[in-house]
Amino acid sequence: MLEDLDSTLETLLRHELPPSLSSQVEISFAAPDSEFRNKVTLPAIGLFLYDIRENLELRSSEWSLERTSDGRGIRKRPPARVDCSYLITAWPSAESDHKKEPQTEHMLLGQVMKVLLRYSKLPATILEGSLKDQEPPIRSISLRPSLLNSLGEFWQAIGGKPKAALNYTLTIAVPVDETGEFVPLAIEKQIRN
Repeated sequence: MLEDLDSTLETLLRHELPPSLSSQVEISFAAPDSEFRNKVTLPAIGLFLYDIRENLELRSSEWSLERTSDGRGIRKRPPARVDCSYLITAWPSAESDHKKEPQTEHMLLGQVMKVLLRYSKLPATILEGSLKDQEPPIRSISLRPSLLNSLGEFWQAIGGKPKAALNYTLTIAVPVDETGEFVPLAIEKQIRN
């Protein structure tokens, strides 16, 4: 499921970034550590999945009921709603002017930010694998405060240097009850006096 989310985000950026940028930039899901530049072809956009947690505000206790052809029903628990948070960074090419590197990073981040802000829900046409036809739709939150306690500590822990970054969170539905349980259904109603 998470690999489908990664593929969906890559598809979104490939389709929505300006063609001149989309064809030049690598999209990577590696950690933005001190070795990142050696792991990718630059210029690159890094989408590091740093936090996965259940969204308790969206937790539902309502079970669904599907009728079967034999007059029974299948009762299923609702899917868990899970927030997946990405730290998005931009990495200019190795040949770029070191004095202009921050401006190039900011330009790349600005282009990514414009794409992400267009959609509060991901378009169905770009959803990959298990995310297709997901109900409820995948919602996204751009530019909210990071769930990291301290960005400084984060950069220090991974051995990287602090850099400009966007925080992007998507809420997906994770099925927790694939089979469900069979239950009898009332097929006729009688009213007695």
